[in-house]
Amino acid sequence: MRRILCSNLDLWGMPGLADDASLALTELPADVARHVPDRRCAPLIERGPEGVRVEVRDESPVLPRLLSASSDDESGRGPALLDAVVHTWGVSQTGAPGKTVWFECRRHVP
Repeated sequence: MRRILCSNLDLWGMPGLADDASLALTELPADVARHVPDRRCAPLIERGPEGVRVEVRDESPVLPRLLSASSDDESGRGPALLDAVVHTWGVSQTGAPGKTVWFECRRHVP
């Protein structure tokens, strides 16, 4: 998924977003693998006028929460990591059981 994202960002003239977007993209399926019983998800990468939006949908109704993880904690840093590297992120609940976690990385225009 990271290679596909980076290839698209190159094609779209936004290679400067690759590091942050690929780090954030890696975190979302990792959270699905850790917290969603069936471990299935569906990613979506969309080009926007200001950058890229990435969504990962899963069937779990449990929403991610921003926690204060200590250095001894083995988990709990996913939302904090997103907060640190992307412009904005959030969760949309779907009509069926499940949710979509999304983030946007925007290019810096002087």
